[in-house]
Amino acid sequence: MLGKAAGYAAYQDKDAKTLLVEQHAPLVKRIALHLMARLPASVQLDDLLQSGMIGLLEAASKFDGSKGAKFETFAGIRIRGAMLDEMRRGDWVPRSVHRNSRLVGEALESLEQQLGREPTDNEVAAHLNMSANDYHAIVKDVAVGKLVGIEDLGTPIDTLASAVQGENSASPTDNNYDQLAEERFSVAMVEAIKALPERDALVLSLYYDEALNLKEIGAVLEVSESRVSQILSQAMARLKTKLRAWTQT
Repeated sequence: MLGKAAGYAAYQDKDAKTLLVEQHAPLVKRIALHLMARLPASVQLDDLLQSGMIGLLEAASKFDGSKGAKFETFAGIRIRGAMLDEMRRGDWVPRSVHRNSRLVGEALESLEQQLGREPTDNEVAAHLNMSANDYHAIVKDVAVGKLVGIEDLGTPIDTLASAVQGENSASPTDNNYDQLAEERFSVAMVEAIKALPERDALVLSLYYDEALNLKEIGAVLEVSESRVSQILSQAMARLKTKLRAWTQT
């Protein structure tokens, strides 16, 4: 009798997971298209969709509704993470992108310390000994050529997903170094985001939390789509610079 009950419960659980996957399959395509807008033409949509579906399946198998989180939020993290992992394996990011991201971040940080405020684009360009047009080209290169997601800063997908569900990265009795490092990195990242200029933090929130595209964010801020792209890239460059001690390998 107990065996039958356990079997029925397992069947119901499996059926619920299948339903979650079916209901949220469109989420995979939405996230893939969201990422495709910032990727080179060499990246295929089908590759993102395939890796995203794997992420969705993993999310359905690991989701715990009793934690109070929405499945869509939990699944979105794992789907995006699976796609990012696929891109990292492809190693498509040019070295110039990493170099430019570092240059912009260091210039922004240096000027903010000197001026006591957020520098203008022209001031950053002058600091880098280049024209405003060349600076904007570099910022565009960083925006288009690199996946600028919170996950790409080094936070493991499982850690982010656990945070969404209200779990601790490490239990009081867990002495595992990796888990402790992940927890401290998460704290450092939160502090780094708090230290960003208000506009940068807002754009990050609208882009990653609210999943608005660049055009929609531009409408909110009443600026051009290209300007939003620049703000987003500069915000991520700032974060990477502030978190350099955690992300350098």
